[in-house]
Amino acid sequence: MEENIAILMADLSGYTALTETHGSDSAADLVEEYIEMVNDSLVADCHLHQTVGDEVIIVSSSPDYLLSTAILLMQKAHDKHNFLQLHGGLHYGKILKRNDNYFGTTINLTSRITNTAHPGTFCCSEDYVNALKNNDSITFTSKGRSSFKNISEDIHLFELDILNPNKFSVDPVCRMLIHKEKKAVPHPNAPNIFFCSAGCLDIYTKKEFT
Repeated sequence: MEENIAILMADLSGYTALTETHGSDSAADLVEEYIEMVNDSLVADCHLHQTVGDEVIIVSSSPDYLLSTAILLMQKAHDKHNFLQLHGGLHYGKILKRNDNYFGTTINLTSRITNTAHPGTFCCSEDYVNALKNNDSITFTSKGRSSFKNISEDIHLFELDILNPNKFSVDPVCRMLIHKEKKAVPHPNAPNIFFCSAGCLDIYTKKEFT
């Protein structure tokens, strides 16, 4: 039997770049830290349904609970120095649950919505926004209608306005967030570019002159 479920899919933007720059051990450590953040962000009946690499799938019977979870998760990740930005998608619709697995268009559409989200943002469907009982605590910016493969109708997407992107810098090599510029490695000539380590500065400098 199908039931209405709210779904959040979120992963780490720049995870591949970080893995290539700092190695698999550092990437695995970061994912473990990310999962801890996810578990610490779960509100009410929200639960972590699945992890695949750096992607998490969180589900809830309540779009409002899931929104609170999404906000907490984004804030935790972006308040942490030398971490990656998140991006994700939220949707609400009917899902078939069988043997702890979920099936249906709602799952597929959530994945595609996630792929439209830029680093540091969560996008959601109009169905999700309309299902919220209380959305006064956050602003949704319309992104217009988008078409997706094998989805018959265009979907009106919204972006959640959660963070101020001017509060942090991003390492241009490994994509880590830099909140404390005094502890970061500055570019010797460009005043607004910072690195998490001298190694990333070295990689960036070499690319500048090749």
